Amino acid sequence: MNDAKILGVVGWSGSGKTTLITRLIPLLSARGLKVATLKHAHHNFDVDVPGKDSYEHRKAGASEVIVSSARRWVQMHEVGEGQEATLAQLLRRLSPCDLVLIEGFKTDRHPKMEVFRKAAAKSPLHPDDSRIVAIASDQEFPGAGVPVVDLNNTEAVADLVWSVRRPSNRFWQCWQTVLRRSDWSIP
Repeated sequence: MNDAKILGVVGWSGSGKTTLITRLIPLLSARGLKVATLKHAHHNFDVDVPGKDSYEHRKAGASEVIVSSARRWVQMHEVGEGQEATLAQLLRRLSPCDLVLIEGFKTDRHPKMEVFRKAAAKSPLHPDDSRIVAIASDQEFPGAGVPVVDLNNTEAVADLVWSVRRPSNRFWQCWQTVLRRSDWSIP
């Protein structure tokens, strides 16, 4: 992993996490930052298309497939019955960048910004998660103990993201301690 800063973007389904991230990326990029994202899916998903060669390779049993062109490359890794990769393992796979926005991984132990939308009709996460260091919301949270900005003010959210992001090496050091204590290995 590089010296990138990380910040999770968490919230209930329908709170606007993806919408906010897609508004933040061009704004942060325009400020000269190289931004990467890491997204967790709670369900089976496929980024490949039936009938394409790479899809056929995977369906035939390839454990990994890399597709490359002059503009981009992608690596698909089949976990099968194996264990899902941890956030720390996935962060180590990223290329050098300035900031990683992590969508999901709600219960992991990294710094997070809660995206809260009143219309979602769910309880806020921040009262029960000390790793939430900021809130972007369409309502105020007096006494939250962390900075709160208007979810619809993307400039203010971008400023907040940059001010509360944390070095990934601190997160990685924490994970290394956990792994040493549990006899897990890091691929």
